[in-house]
Amino acid sequence: MGKSVIIAYALWAAGGPVGLHHIYLGRDSHALLWMLTLGGFGFGWAREVIRIPAYVGEANQDAEKERKRPPTTASPPVGPVRFAGQVCVGIYFGTVALIGLNSLGFFYLLVLPLCVGAGVHLVSSVGQQTSDLQKTLAACLITSPLFYGSTLSPLPISLAASVTAAQHRRFKPPQKPESKKQLVPRLYRLGLAWLAFSAPLGYCIFHNTTATLYYLSDCVSALLDMFWFLPWLRNVLEYILLMPYRMLCFFTGGGYYEEVWRKVLEILLKEYSEREKEALKVLSLDVDASLEEITRSYRELAKTWHPDHNPRTDAQEMFMKIHEAYEVLLRRHKPHRFK
Repeated sequence: MGKSVIIAYALWAAGGPVGLHHIYLGRDSHALLWMLTLGGFGFGWAREVIRIPAYVGEANQDAEKERKRPPTTASPPVGPVRFAGQVCVGIYFGTVALIGLNSLGFFYLLVLPLCVGAGVHLVSSVGQQTSDLQKTLAACLITSPLFYGSTLSPLPISLAASVTAAQHRRFKPPQKPESKKQLVPRLYRLGLAWLAFSAPLGYCIFHNTTATLYYLSDCVSALLDMFWFLPWLRNVLEYILLMPYRMLCFFTGGGYYEEVWRKVLEILLKEYSEREKEALKVLSLDVDASLEEITRSYRELAKTWHPDHNPRTDAQEMFMKIHEAYEVLLRRHKPHRFK
């Protein structure tokens, strides 16, 4: 029985961001991509309003033609949308890995490149095309050591993997139409893939929220620092980040103070260096400690460890460390760039 355009559109409208229409049409790679990115971050789902008839055609008439077509070695044309999707999803997968799996051994040498390569290959396998998974992963493994330890490393790794995948693109071999009996194992495989992607991220969010916010703030700060020579572009990025607040005021008629939102934004964009984290440990403070709490802790510890009152041999060294930590945190609490 052929697939219906009406049913496909209904599923697109009801559950398009999670790929229901792609599951209906037997496009499992596309469905998994939509499940993990919520419809290509919303843009891909909106674009499909004009693409669904072609998808239905591929699932119906084209399936029979593909089985009768002789094998060909010709490569599919290069698609700029597919290539951009490969780069973006590769970065997305790498960012998720950095958030949830960065405590694993050999992370930058093995875990991160494999995650980025998996994202790139998933996009390259959407529809009737695919690519060489081994060569794509090899490109990731070769590129990753060059950017070892950088929070921006998913970008060059994803670019290298996307170029490799584009160079080795090919058509998928003809396949028989999916039967109704195969729906359950297909959903089972999709569920396992979704769980493998979301479990590390979910664990990190629920059990390590502070570290997650640290990493997100570091990434945003690093991104803004890339445009230090273009102040207007940094202002544009700030405007985009404040857009949710402006939309909220538009739909609710106001009632919120922009200064409150800016304070929240300052916290999210605050740069926490390793030196600042160490200073917080020295003064036994939480990350949200106020200036008054920092000063109070410094005075108490300085009084305790002052060499004139503490006979221990390491008192002088500890006293200097406390003083340096206090100076670091004072600089941290200077007025932020958002005014």
